Amino acid sequence: MLVLLSLVALILLSVPIAIALGAVGTAAIWIGFGDRFLINVALSMYEGATRFPLIAIPLFVLAGSIMNHTGISRRLIDFAYALIGFVRGGLAMVNVGVSMFFAEISGSAVADVAAVGSVLIPAMKKKGYPGRFAAAVTSSSASLAIIIPPSIPMILYAVIAQTSVVQLFVAGVIPGFLGGFGMMLISYFYARKLGLPAEDIFQLKRVWTTFKAAAWALTLPVIILGGILGGIVTATEGAGIAVAAALFIGLVIYRDLTWQGLLKSLVDSGVQTAVVMLLVAASAVVGMYLTMDGVPQRLAAQILGFTSNPYVILAMLNVLFLMIGMILHSASAIILVVPIVMPLVTLVGIDPVHFGVLVTLNLAIGQQTPPVASVLMTTCSIAREDIWDVTWANIPFLILLLVLLALVTYVPFVSMGLVEAFYR
Repeated sequence: MLVLLSLVALILLSVPIAIALGAVGTAAIWIGFGDRFLINVALSMYEGATRFPLIAIPLFVLAGSIMNHTGISRRLIDFAYALIGFVRGGLAMVNVGVSMFFAEISGSAVADVAAVGSVLIPAMKKKGYPGRFAAAVTSSSASLAIIIPPSIPMILYAVIAQTSVVQLFVAGVIPGFLGGFGMMLISYFYARKLGLPAEDIFQLKRVWTTFKAAAWALTLPVIILGGILGGIVTATEGAGIAVAAALFIGLVIYRDLTWQGLLKSLVDSGVQTAVVMLLVAASAVVGMYLTMDGVPQRLAAQILGFTSNPYVILAMLNVLFLMIGMILHSASAIILVVPIVMPLVTLVGIDPVHFGVLVTLNLAIGQQTPPVASVLMTTCSIAREDIWDVTWANIPFLILLLVLLALVTYVPFVSMGLVEAFYR
């Protein structure tokens, strides 16, 4: 408890979370076990940050950043609009659909918002959508980026929980698409409620024209996810392919990726990666202390003394991660909490892949709920809308995500069906 309170105090004092983790973990080891163990701190940080699956994180971030600096997003939006622009609420549905596509490349909700929001939010406002709703649908659909593979939080979870990245990716497919289609339905009913007209008429010729323009971009998820889920490449190798494909399409095919844009992509992805990897390295110190002190095992024993029902325990863990997700970034939440609860998850027989999808869903909801709400804040900044107005408009989407969370929790087949069919 003292370690936790010290960590919270440092965070409230605006100390970066990674620095706070490292400082508190090192102090706890020194006070609890003596200075002879301090030599292991540096080794623990190095080993924690050099695990092979983590290489996928900077590569997926770079692929998403390269896409943001090319005309890929515009071509995809044009194609999606040609397909469903004739439906009432079609532009909001385009927003959701394009977000789902970007999720299959970048694995980052913030990258998704940056690519889609800057284009579609102004377009939705011009078509008569309230600004708060345009921001809400953009923000909520962007959080699908950490449910649909490839997902950076899933990679972090897999490394910490020592489970399969590929199986986690497969388990996120059905929940991610259910969430996306549910958001499209909400957009349709909202458009009917406001009396918004269909934005355009369906033209087969236009569909074909925009398809040809976006065809190369549409091959990206097929190449990446097809290779990963088909067992041809690992998640890390798939991330490398994503970067190579994005470069080839941006520089050779579309020829709209400038050298300045490429340099900015490299710098942006380097900064984002540094933040995540410093968190991972610092968390290894706290993990080292928790292991030495036996905290996870004691917590598991206490909860099992209260109940051994896995469904009750899952409900308790859902509440915990929902609360944690409201105040911490998804990477920080995974790094801090997963090592503590994994012994409990293992003891009650909960599949770690199933639990990983639940953790990811909880954190996706946390990205939309103040006070931190990292994705919601970014979207409001792009849309220039008040965060509380957008939060109010976001309630239907949050309810959808909570229903999806309950479905995945108590009907494991939703997430585990494909995993059981192909890998077990």
